[in-house]
Amino acid sequence: MREITYREAITEAMAEEMRRDSKVVIMGEDVGDFGGLTGTTIGLIVEFGSDRVMDMPISECGFVGAAVGAALQGIRPIVELGLADVILVAMDQVVNTAAKMNYFYDGRSSVPAVFRIWTGFRRSGGPQQSQSNEAMFAHVPGLKVVMPSTPHDVKGLLKSAIRDNSPVIFCEPKGVYADKGPVPEEDYTVPLGEAKVAREGDDISVIALGAMVPKALAAADALAGERVSVEVVDPRTLRPLDGDALIASVRKTGRAVIVHEANTFGGFGGEIVALLADKAFHSLRAPIKRIGGKEAPVPVSPSMESAVVPGESNIVEALRELIAA
Repeated sequence: MREITYREAITEAMAEEMRRDSKVVIMGEDVGDFGGLTGTTIGLIVEFGSDRVMDMPISECGFVGAAVGAALQGIRPIVELGLADVILVAMDQVVNTAAKMNYFYDGRSSVPAVFRIWTGFRRSGGPQQSQSNEAMFAHVPGLKVVMPSTPHDVKGLLKSAIRDNSPVIFCEPKGVYADKGPVPEEDYTVPLGEAKVAREGDDISVIALGAMVPKALAAADALAGERVSVEVVDPRTLRPLDGDALIASVRKTGRAVIVHEANTFGGFGGEIVALLADKAFHSLRAPIKRIGGKEAPVPVSPSMESAVVPGESNIVEALRELIAA
């Protein structure tokens, strides 16, 4: 099977869905001739024209509001917001309007929009360009939240998100953007709300989000040399969450580590811990361990960044600690 990058898989997904459905449009800053902040819309304006690949002014609250209005009229906007930090400017439109429309109109109205955000750690991005805010949106009823970690999954999940009738916050971790992986050339989707066991194991479960998945897999390789069998589970979708898959893994291994880029306090890992404590408590052989960013804004200095952002060594240390417990 051919291999393409995470970035290329996003472009393919959008192009294929735009060919399949004329109501799918792209909105965002510099998404036209420039090709978007992350290069994922390069060439799309040539094929689909400026009526469907629309450059927006630097007014996120304005064009997110326009996208919500368009979605209410049957259009399916893909809204590129670039950095996850930037979507915070449009929280009112996303949280108080898009997420509530289906409820307001008793299921007779919906906002089938995808809000694409580039999330997580960025080298020297600093406090305003390296945030991981997925937990903010997972807290909101009416929103779906997706965080793929591989080229295969980002393409299949983005296609599912575009076809979904709910507003979707589509988190694209910066740390995996250049990663390559096998992606089928034929049409396929990955269902929202289904986790994936990225590596089978028997001794301990690592539930990893986004860019932490490859780091968890590397940690599992390191522990294999110590005869520790590590299972790595990728939730892929945070809302709806595939709780059954996470519970099944922890019931099998009896130990769990949850890891994400976001700082630990208030992070999505806390929701997973609560689920496991409720549904898998009697299977636990050791306390559940959480790993996240330090309780500080991400620094610009590269030497300080490494002290704030979790990595493979943090996961290895936590695994050894729980195995010894």
